[in-house]
Amino acid sequence: MDIKLEQINRPRRLLVGAAGASFLAAQLATVGAAAEQASPKAAGIPAVTPGTNTFFAPIRQIDAGALNVGYAEAGPADGMPVILVHGWPYDIYSFVDVAPLLAAAGYRVIIPWLRGYGSTRFLSADTLRNGEQAAVAVDIVALMDALKIERATLGGFDWGARTVNIIAALWPQRVKAMVSVSGYLIGSQEGGKAPLPPQAELQWWYQFYFATERGRAGYGKYRREFSKLIWQLASPKWAFDDATFARSAASFDNPDHVAIVIHNYRWRLALADGEPKFAELEQKLATAPVVSVPTITLEGDANGAPHLEPAAYAKKFTGKYQHRTIAGGIGHNLPQEAPKAFAAAIIDAGEA
Repeated sequence: MDIKLEQINRPRRLLVGAAGASFLAAQLATVGAAAEQASPKAAGIPAVTPGTNTFFAPIRQIDAGALNVGYAEAGPADGMPVILVHGWPYDIYSFVDVAPLLAAAGYRVIIPWLRGYGSTRFLSADTLRNGEQAAVAVDIVALMDALKIERATLGGFDWGARTVNIIAALWPQRVKAMVSVSGYLIGSQEGGKAPLPPQAELQWWYQFYFATERGRAGYGKYRREFSKLIWQLASPKWAFDDATFARSAASFDNPDHVAIVIHNYRWRLALADGEPKFAELEQKLATAPVVSVPTITLEGDANGAPHLEPAAYAKKFTGKYQHRTIAGGIGHNLPQEAPKAFAAAIIDAGEA
């Protein structure tokens, strides 16, 4: 799960002042009006019951940067590219109902397993099993290069939202538009050092657990039980079945999964070093750069994971921007819980 915005770290239940509340009310009023004015292309997306689709076409593999990346692909090869990026502890099946909707609308949809997930593997045994934010973003740019995709619409949630935020901020020429669940998630090690009020710290219990060797061993031994608990806490109203969880949980058997997850959370707290080759990128990210590409941010109305209110990050998006709150008991895994809403946002962002 993800949220770390350096200059505005706050607990999820932070009460805004009168001025902030007024801004948020105005923001949401604008959002409501804009959401009702979806593009004709998005309005034509058929309704889909989450869980309708249960498999992808055969997974493809390609060497890209430090990895041999496993990815699903759907839609016409000459369609406008869309790259969808998952988070932790989730995988490509978060988009299993989104992909057919976008493919039917004419998009070429690419859904990669991140480093440490599914069939994605490191090309060298000597490469640091590094989960820092810049490394994951560079992986996706390398995948675009390997697939000869110059520019794409990017969408993501959790680690995936942070990843597409970074690409849009540092390489905007590669991004046609972006959809980001829970807004702006670019962080820094320095920002991660700042203590939060107790209620907010409580929500990060697993991050502190992972900071210990007991946590590393515990996640390695109980990764499926641990991940199912996170799913339940992050999406308290999502009644996923055992088969749905099992499809994603299989990707956690990747031999590098535990190392990547533990390094990711320890790096955030400056308890683990990154790689020198990413230091310059991390310095840029530590300034909390703005995102100038057309963007739609999404939030579920029942997200149980730590997240900021939309008003806290709206000014980080300087291009055409819209926020949509998705109603109906939608939790943290928004693409899988509300696939039509996510697909519509991808289309509308790209039509901007």
